[in-house]
Amino acid sequence: MADETSTQPTEHHAPTPRPAHSGPGAGPRTPRPAGAPGGGPGGRKFFRRKKVCKFCTEKIDAISYRDVRLLQGFVAERGKIVPRRLTGVCTRHQRKLSLAIKQSRNIALLAFAARF
Repeated sequence: MADETSTQPTEHHAPTPRPAHSGPGAGPRTPRPAGAPGGGPGGRKFFRRKKVCKFCTEKIDAISYRDVRLLQGFVAERGKIVPRRLTGVCTRHQRKLSLAIKQSRNIALLAFAARF
């Protein structure tokens, strides 16, 4: 019984660290070839400009549901609202834009879907 009450420090082992990536080709990282972030000889073929909000640059604050010509530029062929990552519109104006598109669809100024 004396053995049961003895206080010996127990050792806790920390788990061994695993490599972050253990898939095929998980060797040491090699630097990218010279050129551009895309790598490869010659670098990138074109330069993509950062998209800027059309409404902010032209100082358009109110987006009207009656301005069908403007709204059609933000609706795809199939009738879907084009996302802001493609159009470059800022978040605030994208919300106003989608609201205006939905309002103009409800009063039949814009079509809900493309005609086939």
